[in-house]
Amino acid sequence: MSIYDYSIPNTNGEEISMKNYEGKVIIIVNTATGCGFTPQYKDLEALFEKYHDKGLEIIDVPCNQFAGQTPGTDEEIHEFCTLKYNTQFPQMKKSDVNGENALPVFKYLKEQQGFKGFGKGLKAFAMDKMCKSIDKNYKNNPDIKWNFTKFLVDRSGNVVDRFEPTDDMKKLEASVAELI
Repeated sequence: MSIYDYSIPNTNGEEISMKNYEGKVIIIVNTATGCGFTPQYKDLEALFEKYHDKGLEIIDVPCNQFAGQTPGTDEEIHEFCTLKYNTQFPQMKKSDVNGENALPVFKYLKEQQGFKGFGKGLKAFAMDKMCKSIDKNYKNNPDIKWNFTKFLVDRSGNVVDRFEPTDDMKKLEASVAELI
């Protein structure tokens, strides 16, 4: 199986084939509108504007699995993102990324790039403490730990990296620039 064997439902419920993105560099990210990491929409939009013409695509999958931080309908989420952050990249249907109802593409992404840690710093420490309170063994499974986990796919469809919400967005941009 490859990334191109999967699809993601858009806000109308239509399945969008990942084959549509073949030959592109792709960031697939689970997002939230009411999270401390929500301002990353601004950084993602800046990346999209800077690299889209060179082959970058960003696929936004809103998810309400983390402390209910993505309330509202798909339309309300889209309105929030376009009005507050002027997002132009495609936003898909609000979906699960963990558990039995997780989108199959997220199961695949997690198999390809497991959890490697939150890094260092205050946000990393806070995320570690919070995740330990939910699951003492959280480090030992590939599940997505929180909103704004990003998977980077190269032009050949390889899932080359995973960026936790605590990772510096400059690190993500440097990886994108290498692939473009």
